[in-house]
Amino acid sequence: MRLPVYYGWVIVAVTFVTMGIGVNARTAFSLFYAPIIDEFGWDRGLTAGAFSFGFLASAALSPLMGKLMDRTGPRTVMELGVVLMGAGLLLAPLTTQPWHLYLTIGVLVGAGSVCLGYSGQSLFLPNWFVRNRGLAIGIAFAGVGIGSVTLLPWVQTMIDGAGWRQASTAMGLLILVVLAPLNLLLRKRPQDMGLEPDGDATPLPNAEPPRSNVVDAAWAATDWTLARALGTARFWWLALGYFGALYAWYAVQVHQTKYLVE
Repeated sequence: MRLPVYYGWVIVAVTFVTMGIGVNARTAFSLFYAPIIDEFGWDRGLTAGAFSFGFLASAALSPLMGKLMDRTGPRTVMELGVVLMGAGLLLAPLTTQPWHLYLTIGVLVGAGSVCLGYSGQSLFLPNWFVRNRGLAIGIAFAGVGIGSVTLLPWVQTMIDGAGWRQASTAMGLLILVVLAPLNLLLRKRPQDMGLEPDGDATPLPNAEPPRSNVVDAAWAATDWTLARALGTARFWWLALGYFGALYAWYAVQVHQTKYLVE
């Protein structure tokens, strides 16, 4: 049965919700940070290190996630992220030692977030659009901003009323209950459903190919491997840019709530 709208927009909607919850569930550590320090009296650097340690887990998982996406598609990757992040948030309230926080908020939540966040979504969402690719990705990734102004105030309200442990448990349940069934709707490419990008009709054999918006066709047509990418300057400039931007953002973000409270 065909839907009245192109299925690519369903993919966008699923990604919007997944990003809104999944990305902000990780950055909610900034809200947990202050009450955890108040409860345990741990050093700020030691406590914040759990969040930083999560980036090491993300970096280690990213290449494996890419291979898993190639072999099995987005549903497997997203459900893996849901299980990892949900487990991390549900187990975090059992924390009594710093290494517990590093394992739950760090490894599990960090590894889950790379599946549910920008990296995971970027591996399949562009397949669904050509002409409207920028619009579709912009709408999907706007879920992070909408989630931050709706989800994070709710988390802070729970922390104020019931404590960080209950807030973490609620976040874990939200991820499992909402994102686990929702991401079963995902498909890797429109051709898997007998569709074409942007919902266009299947082109006739003698029809002219649609106008491409690819700037460097030879670059886009290259069969990229890790070794081949590592040998290009573009890869290292992109890596350096993302590293610098994310370092500047998260180094401040994790301490921001505690700083503003004080």
